[in-house]
Amino acid sequence: MGFCKNFLWGVATAAFQIEGAVAEDGRGPSVWDIFTHEAGRIYDGHTADTACDHYHRWEEDIDLLAELGVKAYRFSLSWTRLFPEGTGEVNQRGAAFYLKLIDALLARGIVPLVTLFHWDYPYALEEKGGWLNADSPLWFADYARKVAELFKGRVRNFITFNEPQCFIGLGYGSGVHAPGYKKPERELVRMAHHVMLAHGLAAREIRSVIPDAKIGYAPAHMPPIPFSSQPCDAEAARQAYFDLPTTEGFTWSASFWSDPVILGRYPEETAGFAQLKAYLPDGWQNDLKVMAQPLDFHGLNIYRGKLTRAGEKGPEFVTKAPGCPKTAFNWAVTPDALYWGPKFVYERYGVPIIITENGMSCHDAVSLDGKVHDPNRIDYTQRYLMALQKAADEGTDIRGYMHWSLLDNFEWADGYKERFGLVYVDFATGQRIKKDSFDWYKTIIQSNGER
Repeated sequence: MGFCKNFLWGVATAAFQIEGAVAEDGRGPSVWDIFTHEAGRIYDGHTADTACDHYHRWEEDIDLLAELGVKAYRFSLSWTRLFPEGTGEVNQRGAAFYLKLIDALLARGIVPLVTLFHWDYPYALEEKGGWLNADSPLWFADYARKVAELFKGRVRNFITFNEPQCFIGLGYGSGVHAPGYKKPERELVRMAHHVMLAHGLAAREIRSVIPDAKIGYAPAHMPPIPFSSQPCDAEAARQAYFDLPTTEGFTWSASFWSDPVILGRYPEETAGFAQLKAYLPDGWQNDLKVMAQPLDFHGLNIYRGKLTRAGEKGPEFVTKAPGCPKTAFNWAVTPDALYWGPKFVYERYGVPIIITENGMSCHDAVSLDGKVHDPNRIDYTQRYLMALQKAADEGTDIRGYMHWSLLDNFEWADGYKERFGLVYVDFATGQRIKKDSFDWYKTIIQSNGER
């Protein structure tokens, strides 16, 4: 069986991580622009002021996409490049950049998969309270409608939010990401509610402009993986995936972030939500119908999973064995995450799935022969794709796979320390060098994964 005939093979990037040109052509500051210039926030004091210089080298990067043979390119918009203050009239110089980019993709037969928000929140809106402000869903809906009007006739595929667990949990919970706050649970819950309401409003606005739009949502996932082949461990993993036993770590809960958006309800059967419910804004029940707009696909960002087994008191996470394989980012290599994650999610929600991010950070370097050899990335991706194909063979409706990432880029708080790209970037000169994995992935795309 394998992957479906029209499977969307692609790669993913994010505006703040690759574009640079942070103060050019009318672009306004985002919370990440402010955060990266605060002492001690980013590894080695790196900033994304230039990043991959994609804003000036976009034609070269589109040529790489065409050479790679991707069917789709997932990229995000810089909200402040289009709306410097977050709201108001479109910045035409910023719009011109994205229109050129999209037209170049279409000319090469590449489907644009546009992410509206990948963490770079307008600083002007943050000063008004950001996601804590009850008007924040309306700001985002207005942004989404204007983007749809701008791209109508060119773009049909949209993702509203990328990894809300991260920009809320890390940006406002632990404070290790922009804007760097540590807010209490009561405020985090309200912010999360506003984000999901913003998703629903945005989906509605986009479809009012582009009736045949395809809309998705891309939360982060770290799927529980059964420790053994015993049915009890599989059931423990399924339970652990969607349970919220306490309020601790609720910002990383799969059910908290997806149940309202897809099922139109919070996971009220969980003990954790029973406590968190008190923090929701008045009239929150009335927002659920708006949140749960029909999804055309469920984006899953999956890099690793957690071994899980049945214990006497419920699911238990299993400590990985000493010396288990890890990426350069010190993330465990767990290919079965791309089997169990899509399987469990599809069983619960029944929405077609696109893997919107999956990839590996490696210790890449230019070798004496002038090339970048990354056999570990090839092996990693092959193993994960085998697991994904197994899920597809067994009936999980999987429509696409977006490798993270096309280019080495600015890896948020870790600066330029981590390299995830299929293309090596010399950040001093901007030079691009295709890695061995680039050519390997090209053959995977050509064969529709049959290798």
